[in-house]
Amino acid sequence: MVKLKIKDVEFSYGSVQVLKAVSIELAASEMLGVVGPNGAGKSTLLRCIDRILKPQRGDILLDGRDIKEMHLVELARKIGYIPQSASQVFPATVFDTVLMGRRPHLGWRSSEKDTETVLETLQLLNIEEFAMRDINELSGGQQQKVFIARALTQEPDVLLLDEPTSNLDIRHQLEVMDIIKNIVKEKQISAIMAIHDLNLASRYADRIVMMNSGKIFSTGNPVSVLTPDNIKHVYGVEVKVNDHDVRPYIVPIRPV
Repeated sequence: MVKLKIKDVEFSYGSVQVLKAVSIELAASEMLGVVGPNGAGKSTLLRCIDRILKPQRGDILLDGRDIKEMHLVELARKIGYIPQSASQVFPATVFDTVLMGRRPHLGWRSSEKDTETVLETLQLLNIEEFAMRDINELSGGQQQKVFIARALTQEPDVLLLDEPTSNLDIRHQLEVMDIIKNIVKEKQISAIMAIHDLNLASRYADRIVMMNSGKIFSTGNPVSVLTPDNIKHVYGVEVKVNDHDVRPYIVPIRPV
């Protein structure tokens, strides 16, 4: 069953075209990895899906409905977006920051269910000890986990993750990715993650889209996409690809 359909989407910043006729289908309960070098269009694609940016051409359908026709509050109930980095202008506790993820569901005030959802999510990401801390006092990696928690409290149907592990050390990268993977399967939501680390993409994505210069270069399972030839063509790097538990493991050798 198709959860999200992206059809011939194009987007330009002024005269610079960043997305060129991009078409992707995301299945229910699927975790899709979007990889590619800097400037490939990964982050721009996620922002178009979340209606932060408006494509000049193409359609994005969620459960068969054009997202342009959906009210922003309704869209916020269905799509959770975790940006690559987020700046906190005003002081706020971690609890209040995560509670903001419940805003699309709130009435005039937060309910007991909203509070319980926040606490459960903080525990899930092992950051409950920071609940009353000002988010500006946390490290970049800790803040990243807070923003992931905020998106999860939205209880979305589709989760968009822009470099979710960029500020995390290797232990916390695996911890966060395990949590996201489990949530996708247990809650039967769908996820698209733009990610630089090809080995994390290989390990956690059900399917991979490799982008280059705003276009889709290759799509399929990790074995079919993460090949030495594809990586050499798109990244300009010679690699060795080893099979590890059926998932390819990439070892960079040299630039070409």
